[in-house]
Amino acid sequence: MAYIDTLNETQKKYIKVLSKEIPSFLLDYLETEPMKRIDTVGCGCGTDYVKMFEKKFYYTNLYHSLAVALIIWNFTHDKAQTLAGLFHDISTPALKHCVDFMNGDYEKQESTEELTTKMIAESDEIMSLLERDGLTLDQVKDYHIYPIADNGTPRLCADRLEYTFSHGYCSDSVWDIDEVEKIYENIVVLQNEEGNPELGFKNVEAAESFIKGASILWRFWVDANDKLTMQMYADLMRRMSERGEITIEDLYKVPEKEIINRIENSKIDEVRNTFKLFKEQKQAYESDEYIENKYCRSVKSKRRYVNPLVEDSNGNAKRGKDVSELINNHIEDYLKFDTKKYLYFDFDFK
Repeated sequence: MAYIDTLNETQKKYIKVLSKEIPSFLLDYLETEPMKRIDTVGCGCGTDYVKMFEKKFYYTNLYHSLAVALIIWNFTHDKAQTLAGLFHDISTPALKHCVDFMNGDYEKQESTEELTTKMIAESDEIMSLLERDGLTLDQVKDYHIYPIADNGTPRLCADRLEYTFSHGYCSDSVWDIDEVEKIYENIVVLQNEEGNPELGFKNVEAAESFIKGASILWRFWVDANDKLTMQMYADLMRRMSERGEITIEDLYKVPEKEIINRIENSKIDEVRNTFKLFKEQKQAYESDEYIENKYCRSVKSKRRYVNPLVEDSNGNAKRGKDVSELINNHIEDYLKFDTKKYLYFDFDFK
């Protein structure tokens, strides 16, 4: 069965919002082994398996990557940029950014990206398709070179827009697909301060609607529950790695649900027992002081937010903070938000 046919009706509706057409050249790439692998990796960084987080469905990296590619295609109709967007998460391991936590990359969360070129280049399927489409590896290996695909925080880009939309409707009920469509139809390509193309909004009302929903998610992504969950996974996997039960390579070869099964059935008593307690946790706690005899950590995390471009009545692009008090207040409130120094669960794991 083709990947597109496996999507549920909500997912299919969302895909059609992003692009009226799925370009035919794109479909074959979805069926390659490296891309099918990331359909076994969730975008939730392990939150799918913990009671603290409610999910409507399993939001995978392949679904995210396809959606990013379709946003890029919608605004550029450029094959190279579209495929660079499709491939941007091809090197994502099981449990996603938890590996960045293992690698100490808490704030940038880019420690796995260097493998992207290698995974594309080593796939005969993908390289053959690129040759068919008249494209080179250099044109598609790095989506950072295309500002519509990727742009530094707090600028809007296809990647940041997509995961905000999807987390908002599939995990946290910030908006439904109809609301996403209303926002999306008001997005255009504008010229930013450096003269480069950047996704922005046709009017301040659409920008405010997006920011009101997105700002709810911004807090979720740096709150105690999210940060400590990723740190917990990193520590569990590090312990298993030290005892020879798992390797970093496994995270790139074994489906994510199988990794969870390995943790649940670990021969290391403290790993197996801790994970059982961890799955049942309803929340993480915060403290200004270190809490003895608890799983207590000081954890930083990547800051994700958007100060979008907005087109004014004269056709000029200005930053949302400069034209909307609502946008400015949401951004300032978020930048002031932080957890306490220490986060902990109500059990111990040395």
